[in-house]
This record gives sequence, structure tokens and C-alpha cells, in this order.
Amino acid sequence: MPPDSATIGKLNEAREKIQTQLAQVIVGQAHVVEELLISLFSRGHCLLEGVPGLAKTLMISTLARTLNLSFSRVQFTPDLMPADITGTEILAENRETGQREFRFLEGPLFANVVLADEINRTPPKTQAALLEAMQERQITVGRVRHPLADPFFVLATQNPIEQEGTYPLPEAQQDRFMFKVFVRYPNFDEEFEIARRTTTVVSDHIVPVLTAEEIVHLQQLVREVPISDHVIRYVLSLVRQTRVGEPGVPEFITEQLQWGAGPRAMQNLILGGKARALLHGRTHVSTDDIQALAKPVLRHRLVINFAAESEGVTADRVIDRLLETTPTKEDELTRDARFQTIFAS
Repeated sequence: MPPDSATIGKLNEAREKIQTQLAQVIVGQAHVVEELLISLFSRGHCLLEGVPGLAKTLMISTLARTLNLSFSRVQFTPDLMPADITGTEILAENRETGQREFRFLEGPLFANVVLADEINRTPPKTQAALLEAMQERQITVGRVRHPLADPFFVLATQNPIEQEGTYPLPEAQQDRFMFKVFVRYPNFDEEFEIARRTTTVVSDHIVPVLTAEEIVHLQQLVREVPISDHVIRYVLSLVRQTRVGEPGVPEFITEQLQWGAGPRAMQNLILGGKARALLHGRTHVSTDDIQALAKPVLRHRLVINFAAESEGVTADRVIDRLLETTPTKEDELTRDARFQTIFAS
């Protein structure tokens, strides 16, 4: 049963309140905020990429305050070990019995919102511990499993410059993130406002909008949003066109990509489309929702080959061309001979 109008109205009102609260602290970056909220309500995680000084940490911590969620920040460094983020068992004395016993000391992952700052600066062993927690939503120490908080939302940042001595996330591990979000430089008016705000005495009063229980409820509602077979077929068309060597793949994909997106991209496009529809006050998913989320979902799942990369081809350019050459109307899509080949494969 799809969400009723009252629930949709509440979520739409909550989105506006969240944006209003964030606007007290963050100037601009509206698309980043929207993509973070879509990922949160879809039970996904985000990988944010941007140069230093673009308020990524401030944005995430303020979002946690707005949603009345616990927040934890981990600065990833080359000497960070898995136990530093997951927690460890310590030998402590029981005051009642006087005996010593092992007690689990929780790490920073035991929070609703976890900021993994500069994830590409820590070794693969620690990266893997974080990614396992993201996927399983629990950690295992010894033989004991410890469930993580619900909701559990990981936002990892990476710096596109100063790559010396870093451990870039492999494509297979980036696939664990629902979105890869680019945090870009502000425009002139936004940077003018940043200069005015941050060089004087400014106080903000953040009022929580949603509780953890309400967010979990809304995450369940997202999955109840109906989606038509045509929109699912459109999603599959976009994703399956990126797979080099498969039937119906366009020539420019074969020339420019080394590897394409897997089934997780399809799942994230559909769930993200459902969350975006709800946030915009609609009870159904349209192809516009899918197009709006194609870049954050696909850009970290496409591997550009060496020849195309040397010519300056980026994943976003490939996605733009995919969107241009894929019909959005049902009759055009189903009657196209190339897409009929894709549907039959």
C-alpha cells in the first residue's frame, strides 16, 4: 500500500525544515543536501569528494543535529587500525564480584551518523572493517556480534588532490556506497555570503526536525512507493548499456569504458528514485527522478579505459551521453531495435 497524502506531506514539510535549519550554517550546496537526504531515507551510504575547506564536515555534523541523531567523526590516518573504529575488548574488574572479566568498549562506529574523514588515507584493512560494518550493520569482536545503531548512515570523504601516500578505494569497494557526491566550489554570491558569515560573530540555533524512530519509519515507507514497469525497464536500460561486451551496448561505451555497473546500481537507482519522489511530494517514481540520480549512482561504478581517460573523458560525460541516447517514453524505448536486444539478453 503506497504512503498516504498525510505521510507525504509530513516528509515534504520535514525536508523543507531540514533545509531551513541547514541554511543557518551552510551556504549553497543544495544538491548535496538533497542527495544526502535521499541516501539517508534509502538506507544507503554516501562517498563525498571535494577539495578541503568546502564545509563537508560541518554540513554532516549539522545534518546530524537537525535529525536529532548521534554523530561520530573519525579522522582516517595511515596508522588507524580496525579496532580503533569498531571497538575492542578490555580487561576490567567487576566491582560486585571482584573478578576480572572482558568488557567490550564501543568504537566510534556506534553512532547514527558516522563521518569517515579522508577514507583514502587509511590502509585497506581499516577500510574493509568500515565497509563490512556498512554492509552488515554489525561488527564481530571475538565470537560476539554487536549490532550497530539504527538508523546507521556512513558518509566518507576523500580528497581529490594530494594522492601521495594514500590508499584509493578500489571500484569494488566504492560500489558499497549508494552515491558518490561531488562537493564543488561555491559561486561568487555564495562565497560572498560565506565570507560575510564566517568572519563575524554568528550564532546558530539548530532545532531537531526528525527523531531516529521517525527516520526508520520513513525508510520503510520509501520501499512502499510504487514504481511502474516502464521506469524499471528504463533503469535497466541505463545500467545494462554500461556493460562492455553485452548485446545492445552502444559503440561509445565500448570505446570509452573498461567496466560497467552491476545490479547494485539498479537497486540504488530505484530506491533513490522512490525517496526522491516522496521528498518532492509524489507517490510514484518518474524517469525524471532516475535521470536526476544517474550521476551520483553511476559515476563511481564506471571504469574509464586508458585511451578515453587520456582524452579527458569522465564518467559524468559518459552518463550524460547515456541519458541523451536513451528514450524516456515507453513506446520509443520498447520499439527501438537496440533496446529490444538488451531486453532479450
